Amino acid sequence: MILIIAGSKSDEQIVNKVKKVFDENNVEYEIQYASAHREPEKVAQLSKKDYDVFIAIAGLAAALPGVVASHTNKPVIGVPVSSKLGGLDALLSIVQMPKGVPVACVGIDNGENAAYLAMRIIGVK
Repeated sequence: MILIIAGSKSDEQIVNKVKKVFDENNVEYEIQYASAHREPEKVAQLSKKDYDVFIAIAGLAAALPGVVASHTNKPVIGVPVSSKLGGLDALLSIVQMPKGVPVACVGIDNGENAAYLAMRIIGVK
């Protein structure tokens, strides 16, 4: 099972891109909204659950993918969301993770590629 976790409801259009690909391919997933900054305990709890892959969608400082990765040994895919700086701020936050806390990163607003990568990780053909 895959968890799609977004930092806020304002990221819902990117969540919908992920959902569309999963629905077309009959992939099981759950969706949660939790902010790494406003709800760190909730993010930590979700990150420790037994999902196969996490897709973390976040804009601005985009701490969510890294926080999720800090609490799990499972694959984490970060999706940067365009906002103030066209998403470059979020992209750089996601790809600049310290050694030992890996996060895969797809293109800005590219929820579809996050879904395709997650499906490859879990072996969906």
